[in-house]
Amino acid sequence: MTPILDAQGLCKKFGAVTAAWGISISIDPDTVVGLIGTNGAGKTTFVNMVTGYLKPDSGNIHFKGQDVTALHPRQITRLGICRSFQIPQLYDSLTVLENVVVALSIVLHNSKRAWWRRGPRIVPGHQAPPVAAAEIMLDRFGLRPYRTSRAGVLPEGVRKLLDIAMALAVKPEMLILDEPTSGVSTDEKFGIMDTVMNAVRSHGVTVLFVEHDMEIVSRYAKRVIAFYEGKVLADGAPSHVLGDPDVRKYVVGGQVAALDASKESARA
Repeated sequence: MTPILDAQGLCKKFGAVTAAWGISISIDPDTVVGLIGTNGAGKTTFVNMVTGYLKPDSGNIHFKGQDVTALHPRQITRLGICRSFQIPQLYDSLTVLENVVVALSIVLHNSKRAWWRRGPRIVPGHQAPPVAAAEIMLDRFGLRPYRTSRAGVLPEGVRKLLDIAMALAVKPEMLILDEPTSGVSTDEKFGIMDTVMNAVRSHGVTVLFVEHDMEIVSRYAKRVIAFYEGKVLADGAPSHVLGDPDVRKYVVGGQVAALDASKESARA
């Protein structure tokens, strides 16, 4: 199978600090990959290089076989890689519906259809005008109860869902989520991830998500990549990576022990 994302030999330094060293990762289409590591391990640097916000000092990145190493974020987005951010990037003064309409209108504006098509302007990939397509997305993400609420007053979990919904408006082939459950209550986190995973499965989107919560990682990732000091420490199935002695020592610490205890308690 040809990887949808292929990054080879990525290195990045900030002065005397090495943020990434020799990172080589290939990701197959239609999979869900969890990226873990302590703060400063190189996770965000890797994501920023893949999405064009940083340029590697050496190495290369290919998306669907095309070299995207030197491309800008907007160009990479148009090719099919979108991301959400740890801090949701929203129009706080607009309503939930208006935020999604803006995202869909940008998709329409960037398409050639916006300029020559007569009649209702149909958003590519959505088969509907912006407002109608936005209404469908609100239902898909469980956002209808907040339809007329301004984004600036939403609970953090809802803000996360709105941010991800806006990223999916582009109909990407790969979605990168930066800590999708950070700042979200324990009671909300699984519901949010269930909603997101159901949405991406319906779109056939490849997902790479950065996460510190090992319960989320073990439940939703099909593959886990652990970073430590700018390098790949372990890569494989969740049970393999989370059980790796070095990963337990340097990355997850007591989280996995607590997760193991929780599973044993559930079986008892």
